[in-house]
Amino acid sequence: MVSRWRSLSDEEEALWSGIARSITPLRGEKKRPKPQDQAATTGISAPVADPHPVRRAPAVAEKPPPLAPLDRRSKQRIASGRTPIDARLDLHGFTQKDAHTALLRFLKGAQAGGAKVALVVTGKGTARSRPARGEYAEPAEPGVLRRQVPAWLSLPEFRPFVVSVEDAHIAHGGQGALYVRLRRRPVTPR
Repeated sequence: MVSRWRSLSDEEEALWSGIARSITPLRGEKKRPKPQDQAATTGISAPVADPHPVRRAPAVAEKPPPLAPLDRRSKQRIASGRTPIDARLDLHGFTQKDAHTALLRFLKGAQAGGAKVALVVTGKGTARSRPARGEYAEPAEPGVLRRQVPAWLSLPEFRPFVVSVEDAHIAHGGQGALYVRLRRRPVTPR
């Protein structure tokens, strides 16, 4: 009978050990001894270092964490005032470029200030032309910022600041405003 498993080649072993070194163990898990440590305890000589080490792939930037939906209970607590809105930004009258810059600056500052929930008012937008009396009115498209801000908040540059985004309650602006739950600011080692 032929075994389904084969031993790793020297090149594969070097690649695997490189990957294994880059992984941090879970709490409570014991580390496995390195091959050099096994050699010392068993009396078997350790393998000689490979003269042609495997090249490591360039470090890939971590994917930002995905946006989580704001659960119903949290949204109700914010709408009723039991969870306070820690920061507010009104984007009425901003151009797209200025709104994007202001939103990023606002979220950085709110996170640095320890805010947990922010309200971003985009406005609903207005229809450019009104139909004459008696004419059929096409449904108005939402405003540019109303469409763009949720899309921006899901971009990688905003993800370090944003956990979730949800339309605000009617008392806070309804479809013309967004609740933004912010991430805790990262702890920097001293």
